[in-house]
Amino acid sequence: MKQTLIGSALALALATPALAEDITVGFAIAKSGWMEAYDTPAATAAKIRIDEINANGGLLGKQIKWIEADTKTDRAQSAKAGLQVLDQGADMMVVSCDYDFGAPAALAAEAEGKNSFFLCAEDVKAGIQGVGPNSFSGSVLAAVQGATMAEWSMAERNAKTGYVLLDTTIEYNKGICTGFDWMFPKAGGEIVGRDTFKNNDASIASQISRIKALPQEPDVIMLCSYIPGAAAAVRQIRAAGINALILNGSAVDGSYWLDAVPDLSGFVLPVQGSIYGDDPRPEVEAFNAAFEKASGARPASSYAYPGYILIDLWAKAVERAGSTEGAAVTAELEKMQDEATIFGPRSFSDTLHHQNSAKMQIIEISGAKPGVVGDWTISAPVPLDVLLK
Repeated sequence: MKQTLIGSALALALATPALAEDITVGFAIAKSGWMEAYDTPAATAAKIRIDEINANGGLLGKQIKWIEADTKTDRAQSAKAGLQVLDQGADMMVVSCDYDFGAPAALAAEAEGKNSFFLCAEDVKAGIQGVGPNSFSGSVLAAVQGATMAEWSMAERNAKTGYVLLDTTIEYNKGICTGFDWMFPKAGGEIVGRDTFKNNDASIASQISRIKALPQEPDVIMLCSYIPGAAAAVRQIRAAGINALILNGSAVDGSYWLDAVPDLSGFVLPVQGSIYGDDPRPEVEAFNAAFEKASGARPASSYAYPGYILIDLWAKAVERAGSTEGAAVTAELEKMQDEATIFGPRSFSDTLHHQNSAKMQIIEISGAKPGVVGDWTISAPVPLDVLLK
């Protein structure tokens, strides 16, 4: 009888997979190429949150470890990096900030039924619409940024007329303008003109001529662009004597580019939190200090923050699901409505794995110095049909 029990126990042990000692997060991100400037800060923030969770007892009673593979800012390499971290046992995958460069890795995770989080992608396709039901983004949609600028400028600066200047180089820019185009007329404003350019255009003289040809200078110019093209455009607009308030999205956050536009004033953008030491929430400045301790410097832009947010929300969902299994975690994430984070509440649903509304800190550059001048939450979330335009 004793031998039978021992034999049965041995057979059961051999048939039962050993429990993993750790939970593994796989980072399939750019550690080289131009995307590295976006991915590394957000990944550093994600690892800060992982360290905090581990220091507080871990997740489901286990420690979280992380592994990395370099996408080299290359779409084909992104797919390979995704497969690499899956082969190494990733329970969840963190992918590049940009949809185009993160999607190949995210699709590899989706094929295995695992969750993926884009570090800071702000295109609606970086989620259900472009990857699948287990994919999410840690950031706020570009359209929300444009809509925030539209409504804020009307309420706080009495803007009544706007001119839209779209850099057509990437989808992010189009998203900003989509949000502005939706909200500005909805709030009672008039768009008096629009034009396009490319980020690497040496000159936007013809676009500036068309602005100056208007019967009256617009109250605001919605500039949907990123550095370096945005800086070049702003420099030319101001050199032409146009004094309208210039609005943009979060991509131009940071003071690193301001030498290109000496003494810039009247430039406003929305961010998830301030890197300048003046965020009204003490927790944000505490994070900035933790980031400096971990990396040797404060965040250069607010694009670091979504990395911290995504680990925070994913870990909460894992605890509630009692599992890292993709569908179970997705179900818990989709239940989140105004879930608290140090950067403000976040929500997901079974139709949208992004933020189509969020409280944004408003940064104004005045005398070449950026600083918080308030915050704003749009009066209505950006509808899905607008996001999918």
